[in-house]
Amino acid sequence: MTDRIDVTEALKGLPLWGEDAGDRPAITRKLTFADFNAAFGFMTRVALKADKVDHHPEWSNVYNRVEILLTTHDAGGVTAKDVDMARFIDEAAAEAGAK
Repeated sequence: MTDRIDVTEALKGLPLWGEDAGDRPAITRKLTFADFNAAFGFMTRVALKADKVDHHPEWSNVYNRVEILLTTHDAGGVTAKDVDMARFIDEAAAEAGAK
C-alpha cells in the first residue's frame, strides 16, 4: 500500500489544483480547452500515461471542459502517485493550451 500525503501538503506544489469538497481526501482541477478535439486529445494523452503507470483519474468531459479528481483508492487518500499524475496533467494541459 502507498503512504498517504496530507492534501494541504500535496497542494503546496500544485497551484492549479484544489482540495475536493467531497467526503474523501482528493485533489481536483477544472480545465477548459479551445474545443472538443483539444479536450479529447488531452484526455487521450493522460489516459495513455495513466494506463502505463496503473493510476487512473476520475474525470468527466463536456465539450471543451474536463474536470479531474485524483485520489489513491487503495490508500484511502492522496499519495505521491496523485501528485506525480497531477504534475503530468499540468504539463499536458499547458501543451494542449488549457485554461
